[in-house]
Amino acid sequence: MANTTPKPSLDQQRAAYAWSKVQGCSDEYSKLAKGAPALIMNNGLMQTLAYYEDKDIQHRLLNQHIIDWLASYFTDKEVKNLSFATMMETLLQADSQKYRKATEETLALLRWIRQFAAINQ
Repeated sequence: MANTTPKPSLDQQRAAYAWSKVQGCSDEYSKLAKGAPALIMNNGLMQTLAYYEDKDIQHRLLNQHIIDWLASYFTDKEVKNLSFATMMETLLQADSQKYRKATEETLALLRWIRQFAAINQ
C-alpha cells in the first residue's frame, strides 16, 4: 500500500521552518522580526536585506533565515547558509514578477517568524 500522507501545505512548511529558526531566539531578534515587514514594505526587499546585513549578529541571523527560506522556496531544495551576495545577485537578475513573489513570500514567512518569536523567548 502506497504512503498517502499528504505533503504539508506551503503555509505549514513556512510555519515549520519559522518554528525551527526561532527556538531560543533573543528579545532583540523578536523585535527585529516584528519590524521587518514594515521595513520591507517601506524600503523594499533588497534594501532591507542589505540594511540587515550591515548590522549586528541578530540582524544578520534574521537575514540568513530569510535568505535561506527564499533560496529553498525557489529551488524546492533545502538550502543552508546561502551567501548574502548570492541572494542579492539572484534578486538583481530576477524579473519583476519573480522579485514581487520573493517579497510576498518573505512577508508570509515573517508572519510566522513574528508570531513564534513572540511566544518563544
